[in-house]
Amino acid sequence: MTIALLADDTVFQSLIASAPQLEWVRVTDLSILVADEKIDAFLNFDTDAAFQDYGMAKIPVFINSVTTTLRGQGHQPMVVRLNGWNGFYQRNCWEVSGTLFPEHISVLDHLGKKVILLPDEPGFVSARIIAMIINEACFACEEKVSSSDEIDIAMKLGTNYPKGPFEWLREIGVKEVRALLESLQFSDTRYRISDYLLNYPAD
Repeated sequence: MTIALLADDTVFQSLIASAPQLEWVRVTDLSILVADEKIDAFLNFDTDAAFQDYGMAKIPVFINSVTTTLRGQGHQPMVVRLNGWNGFYQRNCWEVSGTLFPEHISVLDHLGKKVILLPDEPGFVSARIIAMIINEACFACEEKVSSSDEIDIAMKLGTNYPKGPFEWLREIGVKEVRALLESLQFSDTRYRISDYLLNYPAD
């Protein structure tokens, strides 16, 4: 199976290392979707993957789009979105939204990924939870409960989290977490962004 991948160096190296039995083609734009060469699937981990035009796609397309929905962008059925946040795309199980045709399932099988199919809503499940944990930790810093380093240590030792909230924030990216919370807070005040997070230095 041949997969075209639009991604930065880190994501590219990580994905090809996770499935070395596949043939990977690194691309820089969507022109591969209309090229004559045989490509079985296209994975787009570009920062603006959700806003690109896949109308010409005849093959399965997977886009990293945690906040922006397929419905919101009017994407065609061959496009599915996944949680491609740092620390999440490396997992053996991917959260995805969209219509999974047999072609999509075949690609996921070749990648060795199990799938949790979720509604086409911002944040999936795990990203929403992690974003809320990070935001609550930021509220704690804002209220001078503790420092960010101490909160990370306390959450790892006290709750057995693999990472502390601020470690997650730095790994995922401040802009990504803010964007998700900004999207969610309009319909649910539980996701109101703390001032501490709003002023946290971006990547």
